[in-house]
Amino acid sequence: MLKQSLSQKMLQKLSPQQIQLMKLLQIPTATLEQRIKEELEANPALEEGEDFDNSEEFNDQSMAEESDEFESESESEDFELEEYLTEYIEDDPGTYKLRSDYGAPEEDKSMPIAVEDTFHDFLESQLGMLQHAENEDFQIALQVIGSIDEDGYLRRDTSAIQDDLLFAQNIVTTEQHIIKILKQIQEFDPPGVGARDLRECLLIQLKHKFRNANGHRKLLENAFKIIDQYFDEFTKKHYTKLKKHLGLSESELKEVIDEILKLNPKPASGYSVQNQKTNNYIIPDFIIVNRDGELELSLNSRNAPDLRINDQYRDMLQNYRVNKEHKRTTREDKQAIMFIKQKIDSAKWFIDAIRKRQHTMYKTMYAILQFQYDYFRTGDERRLKPMILKDIADLTGLDISTVSRVANSKFVQTEFGTRRLKEFFSESLQTQDGDEVSTLEVKNILTDIIEAESKRKPYSDEKLKDMLMKKGYNIARRTVAKYREQLNIPVARLRKSL
Repeated sequence: MLKQSLSQKMLQKLSPQQIQLMKLLQIPTATLEQRIKEELEANPALEEGEDFDNSEEFNDQSMAEESDEFESESESEDFELEEYLTEYIEDDPGTYKLRSDYGAPEEDKSMPIAVEDTFHDFLESQLGMLQHAENEDFQIALQVIGSIDEDGYLRRDTSAIQDDLLFAQNIVTTEQHIIKILKQIQEFDPPGVGARDLRECLLIQLKHKFRNANGHRKLLENAFKIIDQYFDEFTKKHYTKLKKHLGLSESELKEVIDEILKLNPKPASGYSVQNQKTNNYIIPDFIIVNRDGELELSLNSRNAPDLRINDQYRDMLQNYRVNKEHKRTTREDKQAIMFIKQKIDSAKWFIDAIRKRQHTMYKTMYAILQFQYDYFRTGDERRLKPMILKDIADLTGLDISTVSRVANSKFVQTEFGTRRLKEFFSESLQTQDGDEVSTLEVKNILTDIIEAESKRKPYSDEKLKDMLMKKGYNIARRTVAKYREQLNIPVARLRKSL
């Protein structure tokens, strides 16, 4: 049975202006310039220059009155006006309500890149080395080369390459024939190219070194045997088993291991790095300067662009008002003025969002500066206090999500280097004296202990826990393991060396 009922609901919705501000907050300074450039291209009412003045033409009250006059003067045209505005908003990709890519990464189009041969071009130039190759074999070789990734590995199955050749080039072949051509490609430079896994890559390089070796053939034979027959023991650093299987002394095994470590696990790396951008600059969002013991915080000047409303749009509004007073306005004039109003509103929203972004970023960074004042004054990481997002949210009165957006992907320049804002946030750990210290301090001490350990007998997690306990840090073994993994430090067995 159908029933009717009344109910009350309380909903909270974000306005387009709030969404725009949140999007602008999360992008770094390096991306802000591109975002402003996109807005300037999309909105003709916005231009670079000094900020517009709050004259009568552009205050919110006058704009609202103008809109009310349009509606009261011609109610019969409301539907046509609404239809026009709706169609315009749907057709205009630059309106604020439809934009959702404020945080899109910046594409650097200004830096010219020299045209150079790629790694795959280098491999294709060696196709003349194929023995007894027919035209079809060249096509198969090109397909195999095209399937090699940027590290130099062939990670695509030969069965998939067989299907690609059949469907794309109408070439019928077998997996065995593809593997035969692959073996010839594996003889190309650089050594190890075309391998299907790390083990095969190292074996190819050892074969290449063995053919060109004038001496030390026994050394290379033992290295080949380790990779070919005892690869699992080698990766797990079971050196005792390797000495037993090969009948080598510790010094002899160390010499063999050193020879293996000279091999390149990514054969294409030496070539491909030439075609990559080598200069990656970090643009700081905040700058902290120590002036005679007093810390001064400033925003990067790129965060404060000069934006204003286009003068031509100001004149068009003024001309419309003059014509309206003399009863010389038409329906097309009203439609044009509503278009102008929408663009001016959009420009004002964007300028206001940029201002609020500056204010919110400065307010958040100033709270972080005050909270971690001892660190920014001395640069001593041991003075970093435990700090979470809620601490800064309480100091600033902002929401935790807003603080998170500000801290994400932002950098601060200090006299001790440029640091990521997220690095200053950490949980607390209680010492045996009852004091609270930052987990960053514990991680730094853990790193120092591991760097100073004997690599012949590295410390276990239990031993690391005991050493931290002696230093006064109340910590569990599983916590040590968690911090070690966060620092990308392997377990003791994998840190062992001869």
